[in-house]
Amino acid sequence: MSRLLDVLVPPRLGTGFRWLLASSWTSNLGDGIALAAGPLLVASLTDDARLIALAATVQWLPPLLFGLLAGALADRHDRRTIVVAVDLARAFVLAVLVTVVVTGHVTIAIALLALFVVATAEVFADNSSQTMLPNLVARDDIAIANARLSTGFITVNQLAGPPLGAALFAVGWALPFSAQALAVALGAVLMTRVLVQRPVREQVPARLRSDIAEGFRWTMHHAAIRTLVLTIFVFNITFGAAWSVLVLYSSERLGLGPVGFGLVTTTSAVGGLVGTTLYGALTRRISLGGLMRIGLVLETLTHLALALTTSPWVGLPVFFVFGVHAFVWGATSTTVRQRAVPPALQGRVGSVNLVGVFGGLVIGSGLGGVIAHRWGVTGPFWFAFVGSAVFLAILWRQMAHIAHDAPLLGTPDQR
Repeated sequence: MSRLLDVLVPPRLGTGFRWLLASSWTSNLGDGIALAAGPLLVASLTDDARLIALAATVQWLPPLLFGLLAGALADRHDRRTIVVAVDLARAFVLAVLVTVVVTGHVTIAIALLALFVVATAEVFADNSSQTMLPNLVARDDIAIANARLSTGFITVNQLAGPPLGAALFAVGWALPFSAQALAVALGAVLMTRVLVQRPVREQVPARLRSDIAEGFRWTMHHAAIRTLVLTIFVFNITFGAAWSVLVLYSSERLGLGPVGFGLVTTTSAVGGLVGTTLYGALTRRISLGGLMRIGLVLETLTHLALALTTSPWVGLPVFFVFGVHAFVWGATSTTVRQRAVPPALQGRVGSVNLVGVFGGLVIGSGLGGVIAHRWGVTGPFWFAFVGSAVFLAILWRQMAHIAHDAPLLGTPDQR
């Protein structure tokens, strides 16, 4: 067993990273269960496409509202304490939701509020947890450490969690949220074993606004990081529009039931695992800018294929390919950012990226609900295809800022 552990998590990564990994995998299992159970709960309470899309919006809105604050706090305070505190708060809110469901008092408003509060706590936990990694492992090991975290995320959050959540929901509405509460609480306990020093800052501004502004300026002046944030923002508008009604699409368009919805996310996760295996070989042969261009082309064609098909035998392979792309993009983006950003700015620059990610998703999900209500469940996918094609043409040349021969660690440009 110890030999297998050494292969999966090499000893050079350190004990602290192993505890961080254990906490991350455990919490992600709970979040993966809710990934299917949350939309299924809302869809069981209403068939209004706008309300179902709103369920995605309330989970994507907190990073937009609180992401910059979370990043500033992570750079000011003990990151481990932040993760433990908010994860315990998440477990408490989930326990309240379980109680409401069991007693038969759950409503759309209560469900949406619970999803919003849990997602808000997750913003602070995820931002602080992610910024701990560069202080636990050597710079040259950041890529492999991220790969191990990503493998766990894909395996338990995307692969195991959703079908388990869907299956538990089919047995009883409260079961998946009970399981999530236990997993998140256990993740908090495991996080207490992580020992990491907070980066030393020469001067801490008295006001959080100054902290936030510094992180935003740094991001805008660094060509590679600026390009990453811009690209993920615009492409998440189209992605958010389509994926906000995915639970309806998998049921009405592909003819899959509740467990089938979990199968969609599982298929994407399997693609992510394949992406994990291929990533090293891909980065040795293709520049980072080239990988991103290929990935964005695949994402654009994904929306077109899903808009056209009604067969799960076509749809599921498309979700598989999209999963490969999603992992490759995520691994590239995270590694570039963690290598390029100074330790004392990790939280704030990461939060600017987070605002870009979820700002696009919130805008997209709002559009997706309206479009689906007016033109049907395939409408958001047609919108996503056309919008992605336009964005791709605009951003194509910007991808040149990210290349293998460009230094990943350095100072921002002065444009």
